[in-house]
Amino acid sequence: TLVIHRRIHTGERPFQCPDCGKSFMANNIHSALLLHQKTHVGPRPYVCSDCGKTFRENTSLRRHQRIHTGEKPYRCPYCQKS
Repeated sequence: TLVIHRRIHTGERPFQCPDCGKSFMANNIHSALLLHQKTHVGPRPYVCSDCGKTFRENTSLRRHQRIHTGEKPYRCPYCQKS
């Protein structure tokens, strides 16, 4: 929604993970918060070779590795921020 998109520009993250305190912009059935909460349970077989952080899914590891490479493959079509 537009309200959630505006939070990208304001930095507002009103929803927090009860396990670790990480904050998120939305709290609905498709939100990053609900996906994030799954990281606190189950095996984490994927390990970052740069920092040792572990992940439940290979896609999460690949997304994380962008922190180390500086890759920013996505851009907002409205403000061009990547």
